Amino acid sequence: MSSPDSASRPHVAVVGGGFCGLAAAYELGRRGVRATVLERDAEIGGLAGSFGTGGARLEKFYHHWFTGDVHVMELIEELGQSAEVVLRPTRTGTYYAHDFFKLSTPLDLLRFSPLPFLDRIRLGLLALRARGVKNWRALEDRAAAEWLREMGGERVYRVVWEPLLRGKFGELAEEVAAVWFWNKLKLRGGSRGRGGGERLAYYKGGFAALADVLAQAIRGQGGEIRTGVPVTGLRVDAGRVVGVVTPQAPLAADAVVATPALPIVADLVAPHGAGEYADGLRRIRYLANVCVVLELDSSLSDIYWLNVNDPGFPFVGVIEHTNFEPASAYAGRHIVYLSKYLPEGDALWRMPDDEAVAFTLEHLRRMFPALTDDRVLAAHVWRAQYAQPVMERGYHRLIPETRTPLANLFLATMAQIYPQDRGTNYAIRQGREVARTVAAALEGAE
Repeated sequence: MSSPDSASRPHVAVVGGGFCGLAAAYELGRRGVRATVLERDAEIGGLAGSFGTGGARLEKFYHHWFTGDVHVMELIEELGQSAEVVLRPTRTGTYYAHDFFKLSTPLDLLRFSPLPFLDRIRLGLLALRARGVKNWRALEDRAAAEWLREMGGERVYRVVWEPLLRGKFGELAEEVAAVWFWNKLKLRGGSRGRGGGERLAYYKGGFAALADVLAQAIRGQGGEIRTGVPVTGLRVDAGRVVGVVTPQAPLAADAVVATPALPIVADLVAPHGAGEYADGLRRIRYLANVCVVLELDSSLSDIYWLNVNDPGFPFVGVIEHTNFEPASAYAGRHIVYLSKYLPEGDALWRMPDDEAVAFTLEHLRRMFPALTDDRVLAAHVWRAQYAQPVMERGYHRLIPETRTPLANLFLATMAQIYPQDRGTNYAIRQGREVARTVAAALEGAE
């Protein structure tokens, strides 16, 4: 590793302080390149950003890792933090036809009475068959709905999968690619123990604690992290990016790594003769997200992840975080997430926070009638404009390359994490990969 105080080292500006940007800055530092991370929010973490509750820090949007998430585990080991990772069994379930069903183990599946016995077998075999798919590229131009019907039959699709697809993607449900759903099934299936139960990972103190350790490592390499600093433009000279523009002052850089959502990057590149390229970036569609976080005086159930297969319920799931990370970590408060992916025109996206909370509680009481107002100790509403790229059929043809038409500008965004879906594990992979590319390009330019 190069000396952190070596001012002669190449300098890279990293736009965005989520885990992708932080991982890129860290990997650049390992390769002797000084990095400055510019984050528009007041804190780092991006979609894994946190807030304070019960004397602890908690993710604004629910997060965990699967046991197969090797990229984040490798990074944690490098940082000397492996002892801070905890693995715990979790319970999953489904709410269907006004009733609760556990679906944590193969035995739970056999007891899933909304499906006839033969269809329960088909549902179990579908997950196994999905994990056995070797050539996922054959699924790239197929719709998830079509593939799931073929794999499990119409009744399994209608009862189990269609409500989840429509709950997450709404009117775009029929356009979602089979490869996206295949990866979801493979990922969850790979995180099960010998008895078939799911085991998930978490970081002691939350994802914010890991972000802080990573930020400390970046600073130790001679890098810098600036929060509350939006990037409003690029500095370009003869088709080459030579820095970024911020409200405070321009920042010179030998290269720039852009990690925000593609529409934001499009706005940065369009004024510099890259209008057609910007249009291509805008071609990938995104869904926004509203996440309501409730702090309760007691638990709703013993299920961590409850899929809601009820088309009348506005949220795709009820995630009781403290059935995973114990309530004692939050001064005895029980934490519940309710997440909704939606277009920005949706009424819930536009609601004031207090109305969004009232709306949430009204629907949640249909499932949990004992949830009275006095049980709600606090409530929070978080919004993300570009929360989920829509991986439609043929998505691979839309993905932009790491290199852009503007020399020295590189992309590393969650829209490029393919065939995997977004998440901190793959954000870290993406950030480190782009850093290797940038470091090699700068070395070759010397």
